[in-house]
Amino acid sequence: HAERSEAWPPPAGRPGAPRLRPPTLKGLTMSKTNSPSNAKRALRLTAQRKLELYLATRPAEAPLGELLRQYGVHLDDLRQIEQTVERAALAALKVQGRHGRLPGEVSPARVLQLEQELGEKTAALAELSVAYTLLEKKERAASPASSQANGSRRRRAK
Repeated sequence: HAERSEAWPPPAGRPGAPRLRPPTLKGLTMSKTNSPSNAKRALRLTAQRKLELYLATRPAEAPLGELLRQYGVHLDDLRQIEQTVERAALAALKVQGRHGRLPGEVSPARVLQLEQELGEKTAALAELSVAYTLLEKKERAASPASSQANGSRRRRAK
């Protein structure tokens, strides 16, 4: 566009010069709370303030329009905040539920049963350990040459 390369404003008095329109900020508007003169008064909309706004708008009798003006947001912004808060709450509750629940009160009978099972398993493990040790000794006694070879290999591998 050759006509856009000319300086703005166009030189006055040039016959036949195209009339250019000044640039516009189409689609951009400034609300009173976002204007430079009110920049000090309008607080930044942090996550904490969004949560405060969300909680303030929960009661049915809440003055919605007044709250929106006070926080400097539009109704669409509030709806987005509501969706975000509700999605985050559901996600947090789901995660919390996955960690499992703490067991309730355990009856003394159940404690005794579990202690008995633990004792049985400990005794079985001890028996297996003794049997394994005896089996190793028996193998070593049956073939001294192979156990010496195995022993020397084990020492080198370590």
